[in-house]
Amino acid sequence: MSRKKTGVIGATGYTGSEIVRILTHHPEVEVSLITSESHAGKKFSDIHPFFQGIVDDTLFTADRVDETDLDLVFLALPHGISMEYVKRFAGRDFRIVDFSGDFRLNSPEVYREWYQKEHSYAAGFDGAVYGLPELFADEIRNARLVANPGCFPTGAILSLAPLVAGNAIEKNGIIIDSKTGVTGAGIKPSAVNMFSNVNDNFKAYGLMKHRHTIEIQSILEKLGGELSPIQFTPHLLPVDRGILTTVYARPADDFARNSEKREPHTLSADDQSFDAKNSGIEKTYANRFREIFHDFYRDKPFVRMCKQPPAIKDVRASNYCNIYVDFDERTGNVMVISAIDNLVKGAAGLAVQNMNVLLGFEETAGLGHVPVNP
Repeated sequence: MSRKKTGVIGATGYTGSEIVRILTHHPEVEVSLITSESHAGKKFSDIHPFFQGIVDDTLFTADRVDETDLDLVFLALPHGISMEYVKRFAGRDFRIVDFSGDFRLNSPEVYREWYQKEHSYAAGFDGAVYGLPELFADEIRNARLVANPGCFPTGAILSLAPLVAGNAIEKNGIIIDSKTGVTGAGIKPSAVNMFSNVNDNFKAYGLMKHRHTIEIQSILEKLGGELSPIQFTPHLLPVDRGILTTVYARPADDFARNSEKREPHTLSADDQSFDAKNSGIEKTYANRFREIFHDFYRDKPFVRMCKQPPAIKDVRASNYCNIYVDFDERTGNVMVISAIDNLVKGAAGLAVQNMNVLLGFEETAGLGHVPVNP
């Protein structure tokens, strides 16, 4: 059977090169078109030398789409630009996976508020599906346009989805603390990603107004109803890739009452991922929270429940999201810690996972990369 044909529009940034890297060994597809408006005519490997002798395809402008037979197009373009291409390609036969934030939110009005920019293709919101297969695989399967989630929201939403969907935590007081590698700022040089500003340094940014805040909030509310405003704070790590997220929340009253009545839960032989510890409420709470996560992600191949808090090198260059759950008896908080690679599970790998769902492949096809550590 012939392989499906894909195009990568805007393939000279970090996410563009990462999608080509992953697709190069995908068993079901081929990369039929790679575009760059600023580097058209050059070889892809001229821009990314590590592809030399592997992907030496010529870069074309996006106009080439009009004369190329494609089954699916990845838009690896910045916010505010991608929407123009979605508008331009409306009605075409191929599916679209969009890396930008242009269609992740609920409406053009919400987009304007958080991105400080008018949206030029409001009609695109009607058919766009949020691309997190762990939560929305059925909707993704029939979509024409998939809005690939942001990197921070991917780790944060996967950390909270079982708790919110199961009404296991209070709807107020949710705190999300995330740290990212510098590739999250993109490939273009700026004061943010200069070596002298990043090396041997660590800082918070986007306090109280980061645009991913509303994305996290709106998706979680689809799962569990209205929430009080979520506190989300991102930080910049002096590393190249990876996101570590720590979530704090309070157990819901009903959850607490039910837990106190239950005997401590013992995980099945298949789920012996944790060592039981201490006793009483802490043991009951911790094991019940772990039970919720194990049940929620039991058949999700890219979520791995861990025995100890994960590190970003545990998932480097892979499509895994590693999650650790615990309960702090002293503070009364449930704590969830997750790690993803921001360029893979937070971008290109998730996009391929979405493509697999869209085109009817095994969800894991082309994504069996073992994490790189060290």
